[in-house]
Amino acid sequence: MPRTLIITNDFPPRAGGIESFVHELALRRADSVVVYCSSPTRRDDAADPGFDLRQPFPIVRDAARVLLPTPRVAARARAIVGLEHCDSVLYGAAAPLGLLAAGLRGRVRRQVALTHGHETGWSGLPGAREALRRVGETTDAVTYLGDYTRRRLARALSAPAAARMRHLPPGVDTDRFHPGAGGTEIRARHGLGGRPVVVCVSRLVPRKGQDTLLRAWPRVLADVPDAALLIVGDGPYADRLRAAARDTESVVFTGPVPADELPAHHDAADVFAMPCRTRRGGLDVEGLGMVYLEASATGVPVVAGDSGGAPDAVLDGETGLVVDGSRPGPTARALIGLLRDPDRAAQMGARGREWVSRDWTWDRAARTLDELLTAP
Repeated sequence: MPRTLIITNDFPPRAGGIESFVHELALRRADSVVVYCSSPTRRDDAADPGFDLRQPFPIVRDAARVLLPTPRVAARARAIVGLEHCDSVLYGAAAPLGLLAAGLRGRVRRQVALTHGHETGWSGLPGAREALRRVGETTDAVTYLGDYTRRRLARALSAPAAARMRHLPPGVDTDRFHPGAGGTEIRARHGLGGRPVVVCVSRLVPRKGQDTLLRAWPRVLADVPDAALLIVGDGPYADRLRAAARDTESVVFTGPVPADELPAHHDAADVFAMPCRTRRGGLDVEGLGMVYLEASATGVPVVAGDSGGAPDAVLDGETGLVVDGSRPGPTARALIGLLRDPDRAAQMGARGREWVSRDWTWDRAARTLDELLTAP
């Protein structure tokens, strides 16, 4: 049976939205994929040392921590294509690994490049924009997450490549993310009891807006004195965020948590909040925000920042609220409104669960990918 080679830097046990996206797509083609990816960090290995062995498809790990479109990586990709009888290639992220496509033309029948948020940054940079254009010209399709990313990417691609773009957003496993997924245990673990709880699940980096949450938090406490903020995740911004929250006992940092505990952390929330913001003149932007969809699937209303494609993951006023993530005031007002009106919050959570269950399924994403990889 012909196989698809997935070439990616973003793959578990490394944690992240792109990693989950690529892994879920691989699982739905488990009998016909081979994954070629970079090596995990020591921290990732420690978190799940047996990950590769449990997968229902072969994984080829490169020794490098980051794969780049070098002659060595290109040669290894060609070797895997031949040994595994691959007739198609899926690039887990178009930038930069989609640049390998030129060297694989004629060796495989179809090549598809996924895009996320960082490719929109590439689309605005001289040099990177031209590289993205080459990816579009040497692959058979470039995917996009939503209207925002489509518009940004289309400006960088040639007209024929832009015409071949296809909508391929992620899905959510609503069997994993559901109301009652274990939030009571998470609340007990952190001594939160029945307090109103705001949860943020994300990498701790400036774009995600945890600092905006911390700046908004005194205003929230003034109106909801018993509220608690649970910040879930890890990243290079961790020390600065912990320092900023040092004077309050209502903020809890969990550090990194296992992937199988993420639904429970969402379920611990009365409100999910990640007030992301665009940085560096549009180069650092949110592509979509799977965490909003996962929170909605868990029946939790969301407060989202207005960065890039994040509003595509929220029905503003129905499943949550979209705010200016660069300022604490709008975030504080949104959180106070939802925490003080639990009936409205519950209605938004229920609407979010309904919306995600209908329109954001992995089966739909897998069908789209199958069409792209098998097209004549």
